[in-house]
Amino acid sequence: MNPHINTIANRLSLRPPQRDSLEILARVCDIVSLEKNADVVQALKTVQAEYPTVTDFERDFPSLCFALATGVGKTRLMGAFIAYLFKAEGIRHFFVLAPNLTIYNKLIADFTPNTPKYVFQGISEFAVEPPEIITGDNYESGRGVRNVDLFGDRAVHVNIFNISKITSTETPKGAVKTNVPVSVGFRSTSDRVTSSTCRSSTTSCFLWTSRTATGPRGA
Repeated sequence: MNPHINTIANRLSLRPPQRDSLEILARVCDIVSLEKNADVVQALKTVQAEYPTVTDFERDFPSLCFALATGVGKTRLMGAFIAYLFKAEGIRHFFVLAPNLTIYNKLIADFTPNTPKYVFQGISEFAVEPPEIITGDNYESGRGVRNVDLFGDRAVHVNIFNISKITSTETPKGAVKTNVPVSVGFRSTSDRVTSSTCRSSTTSCFLWTSRTATGPRGA
């Protein structure tokens, strides 16, 4: 039995569907290479051999959808995934994409220490040095880019953005327009965020969240 699964499941009080999902993630990490430029076609065949419901990654990297009933706790599951990937695989860079402003604000609150539904409550590795949270509202300050010590970048970075933050810009009068191409200002700064996310890391993890299960068919 994977000790990281037991620790995280107990500390975060995971419900059976959440623990089942965490066990699937751990198994996939065991059988699929997490290295950049790994053979995605072979990875899909390997996953399908154990999880036949996975039909396609639909992207050029391994991508799975975990479908949980409403109210089971998808946000807590994301916290469990991040904790596991950090503890077991050494991954430090995560990008969480929310579908709307309501979920975006909820995610920021739930990933902030000392809040009622803090997703890392009880995870000892994050007690002293919690993950650095970079959002669509503070990325211009360079958070996560400057957080480097004498031994290199050791902090866990969780970038939280929502679609409208990426596809909106301000008019000359300050009004917000949506459904427009990403502005040059955002691109230049997001390049720094992306560089921070991917710099000196073997791999990064991207997570999507919504009220209903969407995306590629997964386990």
